[in-house]
Amino acid sequence: MSLHKEISFETEICQHLGSHGWLYAEGDAAAYDRTRALFPADVLAWVQTTQPKAWDTLVKNHGTKAEDTLLSRLRDQLDQRGTLDVLRHGFELLGLKAPLSLAQFKPALAINPDILARYVANRLRVVRQVRYSLFCENSIDLVLFLNGLPVATVELKTDFTQSINDAIDQYRFDRQPRPKGQAAEPLLLFPSGALIHFAVSNHEVAMVTQLAGPATVFLPFNLGDDGAAGTVVRQRLDDATHVEIVGDLRFVEVLGLYGVVVHQPSRTVVHSYALRISGDKPAQLVANLHRSTLPTAKHARPHAVLNGNTLTQRPPTHALAVGLIQGKAHLFKYLPYRHLLHQPLKLNLFHRNSSKL
Repeated sequence: MSLHKEISFETEICQHLGSHGWLYAEGDAAAYDRTRALFPADVLAWVQTTQPKAWDTLVKNHGTKAEDTLLSRLRDQLDQRGTLDVLRHGFELLGLKAPLSLAQFKPALAINPDILARYVANRLRVVRQVRYSLFCENSIDLVLFLNGLPVATVELKTDFTQSINDAIDQYRFDRQPRPKGQAAEPLLLFPSGALIHFAVSNHEVAMVTQLAGPATVFLPFNLGDDGAAGTVVRQRLDDATHVEIVGDLRFVEVLGLYGVVVHQPSRTVVHSYALRISGDKPAQLVANLHRSTLPTAKHARPHAVLNGNTLTQRPPTHALAVGLIQGKAHLFKYLPYRHLLHQPLKLNLFHRNSSKL
């Protein structure tokens, strides 16, 4: 009974994503490369479609080994720099004049048709029952990929006989990134594997960015239920809040703008944060500010929300920056602590030229 309900829940989510811009096909799990923790077909399709000249150079230089050379170099860069950094900045490969891009995030200004074409070409894929381990046949319910790179894993539980705590315990005890006496599991390893891990039930969602065995601490990722904990239960998955953020290319935008990594002075990634952007609230907040009359905007308190002093304030900081880039700079003078925007933008906003702010 429980297994049947869980499979139905899994199927419904996959079908929902498949009808909202994601690639989904039964049997995709067989094409997953568990050694490299990649979906090779999408990596190659992305490069061949968006960077054909670079691909032609690779084929010319490496012949039939071009695919293996590309995938091996990508795995090496993921291990050295982490998934988020590689997605944002690409990687260099011997013989190529420019780094290979692994994703195209949404541009602030929709004026370059080539960039827009690459943005639309992003390949989002959901794969179910992924056998990820190098040492056993354990499988994860869902893995989400962007251009062949794993960005999220999902363990599902239904509320009929299990709860979200069962999914959390499954991660804590059965999804070890470094199994005792064995090599690391590439998909689960931080920061070179999936960026975020979700435990999902019909009513609740929890997340963590770094698995640490029994010491793993999941955080709630809910929207609330009319003032109560959890998430409103919908009768139709089309309205389900736990999939609203991954329903389309907004998922790519979230990865591009709202993921935050923390480095040691040695540039080693020590922690990462995945911030919930539900219903584009930061963008809506700034858009509402833009639509306000100047006196209203002046007497609002955007500095209390938008100064970027803390990690939780950076999403609206990003949204404000996009608004400035799009010609809303006249409101910038009404932010009393506007100079505090400079550093978080410089650190986290794609290396956009924040010096001009």
